[in-house]
Amino acid sequence: MKAQLAQITQRARRILEDIPSDVMLVAAAKGRTVEQVEAAMEAGINHIGHNYVQQALPMIHALGDRATWHMIGHLQRNKAKRAVAQFDIIETLDSIRLARAINRHSSSSGKNIPVLVEINSGREPNKTGIPPEELDRFIQQLAEFQYLRVQGLMTMGPRFGDPEKARPFFQATRKAYDRLTKLNLPNISMQYLSMGMSNSYLIAIEEGANIIRIGNKIFEGSGRQETDLP
Repeated sequence: MKAQLAQITQRARRILEDIPSDVMLVAAAKGRTVEQVEAAMEAGINHIGHNYVQQALPMIHALGDRATWHMIGHLQRNKAKRAVAQFDIIETLDSIRLARAINRHSSSSGKNIPVLVEINSGREPNKTGIPPEELDRFIQQLAEFQYLRVQGLMTMGPRFGDPEKARPFFQATRKAYDRLTKLNLPNISMQYLSMGMSNSYLIAIEEGANIIRIGNKIFEGSGRQETDLP
């Protein structure tokens, strides 16, 4: 077990050394143990992502404010209250109804919650996220929610064996990010572009990502593509 944990630390350290210093590495912790996540943190990772609120709670309670906690899976409205209470940033805002729920619970707790808008850049019917053609209108609607702090965009893009095929989807999301930056809407501040996972993060960084979400390559040593979806 100690050897396995040491390997996680080594892999995480190599990734951190290979990426630009201004790129945030979020360790995707779905299905991992507290000990495994701690091993990644030993390398210097202090941003941890999880897909499921309920499964994340023991990990959050064990590690607390030693990490910044990212919600990176689809968030159901009935889990919004707990997500607002436990996570530091929600990367998967994908509907006005969810925005309304997050805003309401944020208001009750007096907490301004940073969120990223999830874009369904591949227009895939089986995935969540805002279709690209609806993005501008959606962002403008979000400006009315006082307790939301929209800080950027997130996309998964279609899954391919060849990461190069993801590039056009990352490019399109970057263009949308740049366009929205110029609008100067209230409560909207384009700071983060979250794109790329274990097999595509290098392409994502080339296309402007400053947040990458990596699980398998840290915890298993595999570069196979993972999913942020349930």
